[in-house]
Amino acid sequence: MYCPVCWNTETKVLDSRVTEDWKSIKRRRECLNCGNRFNTFEKYEKISLIVEKNLGKMEEYNEEKLYWSILKAFNKRNISIKIIDNVMFQIEQKLLNKRKITSRDIWAYVLEELKKVDEVAYIRYASVYHNFQNAQDYVDFIKKN
Repeated sequence: MYCPVCWNTETKVLDSRVTEDWKSIKRRRECLNCGNRFNTFEKYEKISLIVEKNLGKMEEYNEEKLYWSILKAFNKRNISIKIIDNVMFQIEQKLLNKRKITSRDIWAYVLEELKKVDEVAYIRYASVYHNFQNAQDYVDFIKKN
């Protein structure tokens, strides 16, 4: 990292924190040459990933599609958007450095994270994932988990 005033490449990090959307890190830096203080932001790289669907179809990973499916599971639940964003962050951490993954693996990651946060959202998401057909399917799932 270089100083925007004197272009010196030697800086030290004074403070680091995750931004409100959990998608980048804000770092407060100080130039070791001129003492100038400035901020930098580190963003996570967009995940380049191929998802193999149930019937063998391949498609590019779509972060927005996954986010909206998770948001639906939390519909009318008293859960802050910050917590939902953190769930998404945790899932995407598991997807990093993968080139190909099945949709079932992604679903399993989502269920794992939802179970930690909200049981109702977990069951809602599971009902789609496991294609529940009737009330007994819900009862059986709840007894197993």
